[in-house]
Amino acid sequence: MTSEADRILRYGDHADQWVELWSPSGESRGTVVLIHGGYWRAPFTAALMRPLVPDFLERGWTVANMEYRRGLEGWNATSEDLATAMATARSASPNESLVVIGHSVGGQLALVAASETDVVVALAPVTDLTRGFREGIGDGAVAEFFHTSPEETPHLYDEASPFDRDPPRGGVLVIHGSDDVRVPIEHTRDYVARARAAGVSLDFLELPHLSHLDVIAPTAAHWPHVHSWLDQRLVGLSA
Repeated sequence: MTSEADRILRYGDHADQWVELWSPSGESRGTVVLIHGGYWRAPFTAALMRPLVPDFLERGWTVANMEYRRGLEGWNATSEDLATAMATARSASPNESLVVIGHSVGGQLALVAASETDVVVALAPVTDLTRGFREGIGDGAVAEFFHTSPEETPHLYDEASPFDRDPPRGGVLVIHGSDDVRVPIEHTRDYVARARAAGVSLDFLELPHLSHLDVIAPTAAHWPHVHSWLDQRLVGLSA
């Protein structure tokens, strides 16, 4: 069970502009920022990621669980909050490694913010917004959130879609289940292939029998791999 956060860091006046922070009992080995999904819809909140907090705390991580404006607020508000919340999380522990773990559209945000972090773990991420718009993923979530098509505002989609941005050059681990019916695994396969074709080495773990929500279940079988991967990356960062 997740305990109450040690601190709430507010980075704006809106009710959804905050980061909840937990500190480990001993020395911190770095900060993990958690970014929730929910197809940018307001009813889905940072509570989705709280079950992951205890395991990271036990392993010595400082944990920052991020909330952000979404829903009717639109992409500009979400993008601004992403940048400000990341800066807020880093300022709380400025000398530590910064890891970002995002799920679904939180994975999209994590990949967009990759240049501001040391490593990224993207869980069933939304990677291609143009394709998502055309295929109507998330029951039309892309059109609902962006209020415009890729043809009408290509610059907006280029900014927000990881597929249309330069792939991250830092450490990135992508995990996606082949049984995911909310975010198509084909989108992730094509994103990883595009990044690798550009000379970027992303680590990709495709797992059978893993649904969209199971990927953030703290008891899921892939978490030991995630922790091992992070341990290796931390050694590289400190070398």
